[in-house]
Amino acid sequence: FISDLSKAMSQAGSSQFQEVIRQELEYSMKIELDKILETAPSNELEHTKKDLEGFKKLFHRFLQEKGPSVDWGKIQRPPEDSIQPYEKIKARGLPDNIASVLNKLVVVKLNGGLGTSMGCKGPKSLIGVRNENTFLDLTVQQIEHLNKSYNTDVPLVLMNSFNTDDDTKKILQKYSHSRVKIYTFNQSRYPRINKETLLPIAKDVSYSGENTECWYPPGHGDIYASFYNSGLLDNLIAEGKEYIFVSNIDNLGATVDLYILNHLMNPPNGKRCEFVMEVTNKTRADVKGGTLTQYENKLRLVEIAQVPKAHVDEFKSVSKFKIFNTNNLWIALSAIKRLQEKNAIDMEIIVNPKTLDGGLNVIQLETAVGAAIKSFENSLGINVPRSRFLPVKTTSDLLLVMSNLYTLNAGSLTMSEKREFPTVPLVKLGSSFTKVQDFLRRFESIPDMLELDHLTVSGDVTFGKNVSLKGTVIIIANHGDRIDIPAGALLENKIVSGNLRILDH
Repeated sequence: FISDLSKAMSQAGSSQFQEVIRQELEYSMKIELDKILETAPSNELEHTKKDLEGFKKLFHRFLQEKGPSVDWGKIQRPPEDSIQPYEKIKARGLPDNIASVLNKLVVVKLNGGLGTSMGCKGPKSLIGVRNENTFLDLTVQQIEHLNKSYNTDVPLVLMNSFNTDDDTKKILQKYSHSRVKIYTFNQSRYPRINKETLLPIAKDVSYSGENTECWYPPGHGDIYASFYNSGLLDNLIAEGKEYIFVSNIDNLGATVDLYILNHLMNPPNGKRCEFVMEVTNKTRADVKGGTLTQYENKLRLVEIAQVPKAHVDEFKSVSKFKIFNTNNLWIALSAIKRLQEKNAIDMEIIVNPKTLDGGLNVIQLETAVGAAIKSFENSLGINVPRSRFLPVKTTSDLLLVMSNLYTLNAGSLTMSEKREFPTVPLVKLGSSFTKVQDFLRRFESIPDMLELDHLTVSGDVTFGKNVSLKGTVIIIANHGDRIDIPAGALLENKIVSGNLRILDH
């Protein structure tokens, strides 16, 4: 085989050789996917077929692409007018008929994720974040408040994954009397592939029991195809809806903004945007976030995974790339339909390597919803205040949103007026706090954090009731030691170490 191979190499030049290999891989993949499709029960056949067709296209593109997908030399700063400051958009005010504008809107929340990174089973959206309210509760309250205040009918659409669909649907019954129509659709289900063979590890369509690890939801870029395939896109267009506002369900800052909506529906130059991305200024904590650039005369989202290794530090620099994508997006429904029908939505492939419990290395091919910005006409970035980006990815984030830094009103969290400066404190909780249940067990009540700048906690630490934290507080319990912060304690610029020695910072 080896001598045949070297003959083939010398005869056919390496690019033709690579083409042969590619065709063989695609052919092998097709055979495996056909085998999987044969195991689908008749009621799942159509659906599975669509999923596997979508996967085949993605796999084909994955085999075609070589190296990082951007040419660093072509990246330019976006032109001045392509990223508008939010203040300018807000200064236009609101029209009298704001209700008629709102009635053209649909709110879409990306609800495919599980709470595993915070030690929870089931959908992340069902984790309690504030006074027993979950992410989903807060979302429904926000939209219900909007509909009641303006006498409108803004629906909520949840994009679930096969991981979250059943649990979410069970919970939705509790909102049956709320003033929000709630729709769901499922994103695609794609097979994970073995990193060595590049073939699917699934042998049949089932995804329960030992097969749960064989399948994955392919990232939120899948929204365009699955929204369209579900038939919901057409139904909403038929109802007269014109824009969707898409965001991650765990971003508590992503509320409907009437000024941005008005800017979309009544553009100052008369030309409507098909795609608006909310960006916000980077801080040191956001160096990895995707950024908007000008590339081949189009706005383009560049993610860290696409950057050639030699330029990663430059990409992370706060001085050159000052903004990042919040994943709050406003997109025209008619444009999604048009592009989807022409198969013209182009998103870079993200190759996400995973190691399964048994040690097998797999890859999953994904796309990101914001990467499609370059396929839409007349796109725009809006530089919004940091308050519109409040993601809860870890228990450190959870501590912030549970605390008195924020007040809760009609499902929306806003920074307390009692906080002197509008930036959020930097909080780093150690591994003893990673899981939500451990985190909750370690706080008898959430500390007063109004005057906190920085908190680091490491090791076996617990907090009594009514603790106040101010300035910079660092609490480090050494291995084998335990620190209990007593009830009512005030820690201001303190370092607490060992077995509760309190030092001034």
